[in-house]
Amino acid sequence: MNKIKRRHFLQFTGSALASLGLSQLDIRRQGDRYAKVLAQDTPRKLALLVGVNQYPSPIPSLQGCLTDVELQYELLVRRFGFNSNDILKITDEAEIKPTRQNIIDAFENHLIKQAKPGDVVVFHYSGHGSRVIDPNPIDPDGLNGTMVPNNRYAEDNPDSGIVRDIMGRTLFLWMYALQTENTTVVLDSCYSGGGLRGNFVVRALSSRQGSGDDRPSQEELDYQQQWLSKLGLAADKFQELRRQGIAKGVALGSAQRNQLATDAPFSDFHAGAFTYLLTRYLWQQPVNQPLSSVFVNLARSTKDVAESSGIVQEPRYEVKPGSDRDQEPVYFLESSTPSAEGAVRKIEGDQIEFWLGGVSAQSLDAFKQGAVFSLINNEGQVQGQVEQTSRRGLIGKGTLRLLTRPSKLGSFLQERVRGVPTDLKLRVGLDPSLGNDTQAAGTILQSLSRMEVVPVNQQSVVDYLLGRMTRNYLQQARKQGLNNLPSEGSLGLFTPGLNPVPDSFDQPGESVQDAIARLRPRLKMLLAGRLLRLILNSDASNLNVAMTVKPLGGRGIPNSYGSRGAQQAGIIAKTVSRMTLTPGTEIKVEVQNNENRDLYIGVLVIGSGGELVVLYPSDWNAPEEAARVLAGKSLTVPPTTDKPEEDFHFIVNGPAGFLELLVIASTESLRDVLKGLQTIARGRGVERRSGDPLILQEDEPVKVMEDLLGDLDRNARSTVTLTRGVRAVDTKQMAALSAIIEVVD
Repeated sequence: MNKIKRRHFLQFTGSALASLGLSQLDIRRQGDRYAKVLAQDTPRKLALLVGVNQYPSPIPSLQGCLTDVELQYELLVRRFGFNSNDILKITDEAEIKPTRQNIIDAFENHLIKQAKPGDVVVFHYSGHGSRVIDPNPIDPDGLNGTMVPNNRYAEDNPDSGIVRDIMGRTLFLWMYALQTENTTVVLDSCYSGGGLRGNFVVRALSSRQGSGDDRPSQEELDYQQQWLSKLGLAADKFQELRRQGIAKGVALGSAQRNQLATDAPFSDFHAGAFTYLLTRYLWQQPVNQPLSSVFVNLARSTKDVAESSGIVQEPRYEVKPGSDRDQEPVYFLESSTPSAEGAVRKIEGDQIEFWLGGVSAQSLDAFKQGAVFSLINNEGQVQGQVEQTSRRGLIGKGTLRLLTRPSKLGSFLQERVRGVPTDLKLRVGLDPSLGNDTQAAGTILQSLSRMEVVPVNQQSVVDYLLGRMTRNYLQQARKQGLNNLPSEGSLGLFTPGLNPVPDSFDQPGESVQDAIARLRPRLKMLLAGRLLRLILNSDASNLNVAMTVKPLGGRGIPNSYGSRGAQQAGIIAKTVSRMTLTPGTEIKVEVQNNENRDLYIGVLVIGSGGELVVLYPSDWNAPEEAARVLAGKSLTVPPTTDKPEEDFHFIVNGPAGFLELLVIASTESLRDVLKGLQTIARGRGVERRSGDPLILQEDEPVKVMEDLLGDLDRNARSTVTLTRGVRAVDTKQMAALSAIIEVVD
């Protein structure tokens, strides 16, 4: 637990996200660069999108690669103005299947032969990655990364060691052959490890066991020689260019060289974590930003996801050596349409079908039914409202209401109200390491209020895993650089990617009954975290609210985070650096109310052991008045008083890890949640104006979150007609901002 001294609060950060499972999924910073590349006005925009789910045995099939293709397609067409006739899809379900030769023919004919100087070209690949022996390597391991087609094995012999993969060498030659510099390559695959990891499938094929590494087919090597001849490149010149970097434009990768790219379940569909986060960020980007800024945001977002999932996946990018392509927008294009959560696909009478590619993965459960969207045109003018009636995957359906019908397809949807389910539960999977204790564990968990036992089958969405620490799991954790690991044989909680949740394990020999009894308060805290995730809406809220995290004593650069309203008003800078602090750094949080009306503000922090801590308000004698921030004014937390010796200080400490700060701003008083917090504070004897933080314990976090949702629902229904059965969160009345801070030793 956090150590609290008189008005001095030391925040230990090593397990904040892993414990509570919270992250802002803020891809904003890393998507900027990708967005600039897409938005330029050019003579023609060409794209080749490859997705491979189905592989022959013994290669494990994937489930999210076709979704990746649709995510990219909808983004390019609706947000960045690509002509659908200029986008070629190669997938298991398309007319052209993802064989080696078909991918080669498509790149040559659709991209190389058609692209002219100044055109924009996008190549996207989602599928397995691997490595083969490089006949003339530039890397110390002597291997070259590959894309794996659906007919990988030469002569259908998996044991030959010869594969039909498309090598990175070939991709370099293709990019070199393109006549345009405005080239973006997106690879959502990896070649580190492979197989299953907890509840995730990894998009990689492991190295061959015991018989050396795979070798490229002779046809692949001959094909490269043909291109060298066509391009007039001598072998030594080719080698020199490869060492320098990529041949053209920009290349975006889903993970670092030795990291995993996940094929992950999201609600009722699968997708590549990188592709989903990237495209969703670009949908919601309210202002055009350079790729360098987008990728800072994107890398931080995917790293945040990695912390909560337990999968280390940090995206990377590379630009042509000597160029400044990272200062241009993603896809070398500026978006000509407003930021949005979705786009209209079909209209039949007053029934509308729409694509929800801009909805955050964390809030998907709030977009099943009862959500309300503002229907806007290309100029951002509201044309009507759509009430959502259902969602399957990322395709939603709803009813048009109010105002006029859209004049044509392609109108956009901006979130107005999300509908949070009233019966949300924490989804707990039973890891196979439980062995004979599996049935007993399931029975006990099911008896707990609002706990749901779900299968660990890479199909269902799992919030956390209950399991036993094994020798293999310890080895995996050590490879990721994790320290202070639990003892082998102990029982506790894991993230969906099989990283141990800190402080959730006890000693070996503990019975499963005792372990679940011990973990009950933690499970309730994690449920509160899931409820809180559903209301984070910085990318959708119209309120003009911003927060700035300020390290003191020259130990870091202040970073600002804002709502969509603040970004559109230019309050937040386009380029935001990644926030990393060293242990011992004191910080203050400034919240700016840029509205012309008063707002009610709350500031929370996720503690190192998963605690939910209320930093503000702290005057529990009159919390409602304390929470009020006047129009155009700012709030600083912790405040500085006229008695410095009694001031509360917020100091981050080690070990290395993440800390999450949350700001909730509302146009209406949150009376129920404030009354509940006041009762908790008085029950503990917290004095008036003490300034001390209030740490929620046992069942308190869930009760507080339920009160908060009740307040938001009541306020929303006072202005908007809504469906019953969900709790509403109105983007015109509430903004919930999140800031992730990384602590590095």
